[in-house]
Amino acid sequence: MTVSRPLTLLAAVLLALAGCASSREPAKSPATDSSILATYGLAGLDGQAIVDTLDQTPVASRSATLRASVRPGQLLVSEVDSDQQTVVDLPDDLFYLSVAPYLEKTHDCYYHSLTTCRGELAGRDMHVTITERGTGNVLVDTTTTTFDNGFVGFWLPSGIDATITVAYADYLASSDISTGPDDPTCLTTLRLVRTT
Repeated sequence: MTVSRPLTLLAAVLLALAGCASSREPAKSPATDSSILATYGLAGLDGQAIVDTLDQTPVASRSATLRASVRPGQLLVSEVDSDQQTVVDLPDDLFYLSVAPYLEKTHDCYYHSLTTCRGELAGRDMHVTITERGTGNVLVDTTTTTFDNGFVGFWLPSGIDATITVAYADYLASSDISTGPDDPTCLTTLRLVRTT
């Protein structure tokens, strides 16, 4: 695991903000500090494991001071009211997309905050398919339960264009997605529409 690489790629308003990052504004570049991972019990985990652990942590059990934001190829971890920050590499060939389908209420989001983003529908069973456009290759075809934060995450191949479809009860939503180096890791525009 690399945690001392300088900040690269596009970055949003850095992690000090409450809620999701809704834009791609450049981040500040404080010194990296891997001790923050140990402080929050994340030392020894690779980037994928940190992402999965934090996104699936129950809301009531989340630290009020930890911030973690998923970017293509990187996870930015920082602490509120501190200059401590570290950058953890994510696999070059994978892209984490966190999805929050909704019925009535959503929010702007570009880079998913694993610690502060909240979706409307927590703990709901949904069927999700993700199909690569052009090839028709089905990447995901599963029934899953949204996490306590109202999101559900998928590790997808990097550099593809695909279509995601979510079925929930009598509702359906669909959207085109992409997994390139400038694409969002947070999808909050999937409005579920009644089909019957």
